[in-house]
Amino acid sequence: MKVTEHIHRANGKPLFSVEILPPLKGQDVNATFKTLDPLIELNPAFIDVTYHRQEYIYKQKENGLLKRYQVRKRPGTVAICAAIQSHYKIDAIPHLICGGFTKEDTEDALIDLNFLGIDNVLALRGDPIKTEKNFIPEAGGNAYASELIEQVTSLNNGKYLDDELQESQKMDFCIGVAGYPEKHFESPNLGMDMHYLKEKVDLGADYIVTQMFFDNQKYFEFVRKCREIDINIPIIPGIKPLSTLSQLKSIPQNFYIDLPESLAMEVLKAKDKESIKEIGIEWCINQCQELIEFGVPGLHFYTMSNSINTQRVANAIF
Repeated sequence: MKVTEHIHRANGKPLFSVEILPPLKGQDVNATFKTLDPLIELNPAFIDVTYHRQEYIYKQKENGLLKRYQVRKRPGTVAICAAIQSHYKIDAIPHLICGGFTKEDTEDALIDLNFLGIDNVLALRGDPIKTEKNFIPEAGGNAYASELIEQVTSLNNGKYLDDELQESQKMDFCIGVAGYPEKHFESPNLGMDMHYLKEKVDLGADYIVTQMFFDNQKYFEFVRKCREIDINIPIIPGIKPLSTLSQLKSIPQNFYIDLPESLAMEVLKAKDKESIKEIGIEWCINQCQELIEFGVPGLHFYTMSNSINTQRVANAIF
């Protein structure tokens, strides 16, 4: 079922959904099920599965020269989605990215997803690989999320890259995109970021999932700005409970967002790790309750494959 159909059928009741990482290479699917099992009793409407690009490492050869190797630490996004849908009978949503894919690769991936009965994709440009300062698209690939959305929309209309195909079948993907209440870190300002978001909506995006945030006012203002420029599709807030002292540094550094001063000060004053976890959970519960009162279509939790804190928050609000 499409995300938009889930929202419509909920009739104003907020949905619960989660995002997980594929298991590390060498682990089996049970690593994913172990993460998800505690959350299934809360009836998530859908489960996002991230996609991880290849990385490059260098190893020294016997002659002293370096050889470059390509590695992918978390392969298997499409297969994990298929396993989730088969095992739990819950919609799984693969992240679809530009980096590392030609347009032909993307089309073939979408054909596979269509054959598997996967109805939704989250279309993202994706991050640069660690050895790149800036994002570099694959030769012959999509350079921006907007181009990726355009390709998915074309397939939804039965238009393939090979325009000589006869009686080509239309696909029917529901397309999600990312939104950034505190702007994408590469955008010069929030206004420009909103301009690009509007472009993605005009090209066929059906719903938005936001980057995580810890200050609800950022989300409320973001929604207001979206509506002012006729972005009227559902905007699902992305949520994560803060759980460790190190996240005071790592979350702003990795996700380019602010942490409220009152939350940060509470964490700094905490006496031990367990206290920090409790502060993060309590903050997240209050945050979610306020968002529900605002009338959000759902709450989307970034679990990072650690479901316990999400389970505690969700149990308190759903």
